[in-house]
Amino acid sequence: MVSSSVLFLSYTSGMKNQTCIYEFLLMGLSEHPEQQPLLFALFLAMYLITMLGNLLIILAIGSDQHLHTPMYLFLANLSFSDIGFISTVIPKMLHNIGSGCKLISYGGCLTQLYFFGLFADLDNFLLAVMALDRYVAISHPLHYAMAMNSQRCVLLVAGSWVVTTFHALVHTLLMTRLSFCGPNIIPHFFCDLVPLLKLACSSTYVNGLMLILVGGTLLIGPFVCILTSYCYIALAILRIDSPKGKQRAFSNCTSHLSVVALFYSTAIGVYLCPPSSSSGGKDRVFSVMYTVVTPMLNPFIYSLRNRDMKGALGKLLRRKTFSPRQGGDQ
Repeated sequence: MVSSSVLFLSYTSGMKNQTCIYEFLLMGLSEHPEQQPLLFALFLAMYLITMLGNLLIILAIGSDQHLHTPMYLFLANLSFSDIGFISTVIPKMLHNIGSGCKLISYGGCLTQLYFFGLFADLDNFLLAVMALDRYVAISHPLHYAMAMNSQRCVLLVAGSWVVTTFHALVHTLLMTRLSFCGPNIIPHFFCDLVPLLKLACSSTYVNGLMLILVGGTLLIGPFVCILTSYCYIALAILRIDSPKGKQRAFSNCTSHLSVVALFYSTAIGVYLCPPSSSSGGKDRVFSVMYTVVTPMLNPFIYSLRNRDMKGALGKLLRRKTFSPRQGGDQ
């Protein structure tokens, strides 16, 4: 059995024997061997689609001068964040499925915890920043260029990076204070904060307090900002006389709203539900939704209904397709 190969470090402190775990066992999404090949193929395909789609968005925005605007600057950062988000979880999951070894070291677990928290928080803040951008564009179109100038946009993005980096670091450092004496089994497919706290054999009061106060604030704060922005957007749309103008203004927000609904409904379901009412199966399903499905849908949602983005992607693909041939002719 895999669990029999798990390594432990034992030492004596006073009259008590302490057993410290420095490897964990990730149970994954399924314990049935016959389902592993299907899961491997499914998540490998989703990972490749996510990587390709988000890389194309970043390259298209960077190569097209017409897309060097605040909205697309935020979108490029969201795509980069989604790449980091899914790359923190899926490669290790695929390795575990392919090798049949579900172990992850203590250091590897904390590293995964840190980067997962970083990119999850960054997605959260960038969605709020994008909602603010849409509010200014629709409610105050004449002042948009001044309100969302390049300096302010860079400040918003940089501020999001700083806050999320600090927040992820706080939770990771607090996790190093805990002792893990067994069992070492994590009923999840990656090292997430809540499952790890349940395995600790020392007091998790400070960690839980930080999760509720700081984590809850950083999750609910941007969400409230999004709701407030869209309340003002709705009022601004209702004041538009032209039906076509209303439809155009609303269509500019539908893509963002769909991603917001998917991201926050699953994240709140995992992190803000009482532990007694949450099951491992539900947590894993919700986690798949916001760690895999949402980053994969991002390129489709933000590009397929956007004429400028589709044009930039077309130019990028034509340039990549014809440039080798042109180089050979020369």
